[in-house]
Amino acid sequence: MKLADRVNKIQPSPTLAIDAKAKALKAQGVDVVGFGAGEPDFDTPENIREAGKKAIDAGFTRYMPVGGADDLKDAIIAKMKRDHGLEYTRDEISVACGAKHTLYNISQALIQEGDEVIIPGPYWVSYPDQVVLAGGTPVFIMTDESTGFKITPEQLEKAITPKTRYLILNSPCNPTGSTYSKEELAALGNVLLKHEQVLVVADDIYERLIYDGLTFYTIAQVVPELKSRTIVVNGVSKTYAMTGWRIGYACGPKELMAAMTKMQSQSTSNATSIAQKASVEALNGSQDAVAAMCVEFEKRRTYIVDRLNAMPGVSCFKSNGAFYVFPNFSGVYGKTTPAGKKIENSSDFAAYLLEDAKVALVPGVAFGDDRYARLSYAISMENIKKGMDRIEEAIKNLK
Repeated sequence: MKLADRVNKIQPSPTLAIDAKAKALKAQGVDVVGFGAGEPDFDTPENIREAGKKAIDAGFTRYMPVGGADDLKDAIIAKMKRDHGLEYTRDEISVACGAKHTLYNISQALIQEGDEVIIPGPYWVSYPDQVVLAGGTPVFIMTDESTGFKITPEQLEKAITPKTRYLILNSPCNPTGSTYSKEELAALGNVLLKHEQVLVVADDIYERLIYDGLTFYTIAQVVPELKSRTIVVNGVSKTYAMTGWRIGYACGPKELMAAMTKMQSQSTSNATSIAQKASVEALNGSQDAVAAMCVEFEKRRTYIVDRLNAMPGVSCFKSNGAFYVFPNFSGVYGKTTPAGKKIENSSDFAAYLLEDAKVALVPGVAFGDDRYARLSYAISMENIKKGMDRIEEAIKNLK
């Protein structure tokens, strides 16, 4: 069968592939510690689950407005005002089937053939492929531990060209967990103010998962002059352990929100009605469960970073956001496994850990840097300890 050329331009999501492989092994009875999944291991809070059940019982099970129900849009508006001092109207909000779907709608509505999109790296795996699917060209600004995995104003200025359509700014970042300060955002904003054709897509999906007393800021909050060309992307998946409910949203210029809704009307139509009702409760209701999750995530983060940094050939940046660590494993490259296979790169190392140690993690090459690998600590502390013991032993067995 002849498939469309666009299918061959992209790769399946490697994070979902690793998670599926780990789950398949577990289903076969293999004791695998999976660090691959990017979702909280907590249940959706009870008040949110109850709101979903009430929506079903009330018959809230039919088609909705494509761009989102008014009560959910109002909850998003209230959240943006409460948390960031940013004011939006209903026609400046678009609700989709998750933040990934929201980002896809943005790329489809904005990118013309040949447009460039600046993506700081290491980057979330779907950013480049979404740009390519829309006919655009990803332009990467690579970072490492020396800058805390953050781009500098000088790097941003150098990357902007007349073809630049927008910058994707993910803070806290997947996969590194790095989070931009108010001052760092202001410095990047000053660069962007000089280039009026450049929009900003602020992917804030991990905004509530921050540690060490850090305060989160979104760029339109720090540089109000950029609000008219900033699209804030968020959702309920990570903050409220609602990954399966599939609700994401964007806040931005009404012309773009209308275009995204138009695109969505020919793909998925509305996001699930029941999930929208549950999301109203998530945004408007008690936030106690979020605070409790953050306390637990911070404990896990500290433990996993300390363990990794104690391993020979490994260095791990201590990030202050999201629920990932992105350790540098390149110090073990060149060594040989007990079976006689040489570890050349992150894919080799990930395969070795899965086969010999029964530990699943995502190779750094999927995020743009082959020296690293991503581990999610959105798993129990018991499994984190077991996984760290196994990785430590596997590294000791290399020759």
